[in-house]
Amino acid sequence: QVQLVESGGGLVQAGGSLRLSCAASGRTGSTYPMGWFRQAPGKEREFVAAIGWRSRTTSYADTVKGRFTISTDNANNTVYLQMNSLKPEDTAVYYCAASPRGLITYVSSYTDWGRGTQVTVSS
Repeated sequence: QVQLVESGGGLVQAGGSLRLSCAASGRTGSTYPMGWFRQAPGKEREFVAAIGWRSRTTSYADTVKGRFTISTDNANNTVYLQMNSLKPEDTAVYYCAASPRGLITYVSSYTDWGRGTQVTVSS
């Protein structure tokens, strides 16, 4: 099993930036691809971004493309999500996920999840 711990969330004004981190520990041999998802109050959890081993492939939701960047530090088993030009609609709890067994954009594909970090964007 893999343990995932997110950090870096907080309160930011619209147009601002935040960088989220996800540190993986435990059985990290098969964690990649790794993904970021988010869940706003009253809404379903949705895909944000995913990254393959050694950053060779990345995927983004259309709503964040061009504003968010996912990257990875393989040596330290850490995945980052740089979020720029934040909007109030980006407000959500952001979750890190690993060890997918299916399409990387699907919540149901992932077997390991962190507890989430809150991102709040004020207008």
